[in-house]
Amino acid sequence: MKRFLALLLVAVLVLGLVACSSASKNTGTVVAGTLTVGFDQNFPPMGFVGEDGKFTGFDLDLAAEVAHRLKLELKLQPIAWDSKDMELKSKNIDCIWNGFTINGRENDYTWTKPYMANNQVFVVKSDSGIKTLADLKGKIVTVQTDSSAEAALKDKADLVNSFGQYIKADNYNTALMDLGSGAVDAVAMDEIVARYQIDQRGDKFTVLDESLAAEEYGVGFLKGNTQLRDMIQATLEAMAKDGTLAKISEKWFGKDITTIGK
Repeated sequence: MKRFLALLLVAVLVLGLVACSSASKNTGTVVAGTLTVGFDQNFPPMGFVGEDGKFTGFDLDLAAEVAHRLKLELKLQPIAWDSKDMELKSKNIDCIWNGFTINGRENDYTWTKPYMANNQVFVVKSDSGIKTLADLKGKIVTVQTDSSAEAALKDKADLVNSFGQYIKADNYNTALMDLGSGAVDAVAMDEIVARYQIDQRGDKFTVLDESLAAEEYGVGFLKGNTQLRDMIQATLEAMAKDGTLAKISEKWFGKDITTIGK
């Protein structure tokens, strides 16, 4: 009888361990019905705080539609851009979705296919007399910390060495305010964001014709998280096919500038 009870206890323990193991595999926020999107809240028009105090933006609209179609609750989680890797690895967020450049990061994350093309450019005051990259010699140039523009400039040592000063800003709102006040002479940043900012602000800024680098935006996931990537990729492709992707793009940019299926 004692042997039978001992065997029964072992069986119960084994079943308990199996159950715990299975549960541990299903503790992700997506499995629990929530999609947590990490984004920079100072990056209009991709993600930012609207006049009503609520989060809004092109990428956030895409994420909302994807979550709706997947029957997931969307949680928008603003993050410090230079802490994005920590946020992802600690699983505080499920993905980074905010004008996130694939180029140069291909092996650091699991990615969707690109959904938008972009360039890294310089923004200057229209009356600054700065027309070319050569004109930046001796000028004060700023860039957002840990941004794609900063990464692009790492490959342009001669250009950077020609600057009078090269400084970092916490976000592009601050950088553009500094440009407007004359504290800096140029801002290196995403062209899509730059042109939206110029249209919205009505400031007398211009984008130089010469660009730093061409790139593509995608949604980034923790390396190896192909299951969630595949779900979101399939949904984005369905949205492109039925015209929803184009409709959201037209809302923010006045035209369809997405690249899926083209």
